[in-house]
Amino acid sequence: MSHSFTDSIVVPVADQEDATVTAAALEPYDVGTITVVYVVEKGEGVPDKTPVEQSEQIATESFAAFRETFPTVETETIYRRNVVTGIIEVATDIDASAIVFHPRGGSRIRQLLAGDRSLRLITEAKRPVIALPNEVNKE
Repeated sequence: MSHSFTDSIVVPVADQEDATVTAAALEPYDVGTITVVYVVEKGEGVPDKTPVEQSEQIATESFAAFRETFPTVETETIYRRNVVTGIIEVATDIDASAIVFHPRGGSRIRQLLAGDRSLRLITEAKRPVIALPNEVNKE
């Protein structure tokens, strides 16, 4: 039995702008079910990076932005201390065929300080991880 990499994908987003850019980068491709994930980072024993209400508002705005391109996406807002682990958990829970993301820019030092989530996602996921190109081809 053969499966497509894009039968059922999980797409993490960080904010409204990221959702818009990611949806535009994904638009040229033939994909099946899309589940857009927003992870609210929770601190353990320390204050949350962003108040929960503000994070939930960012999630709502992000989902709305993604739906401008893909109106029928599923959405998941989850609360985790570790963003990468949260994304992988959602992909596992829905048995996604792949995790698809748009690499976020920034300097190498910024990526290093952020723990290089892209690298962790690629190396820790037990399913294909697809990075969308930075340049969107308008043909």
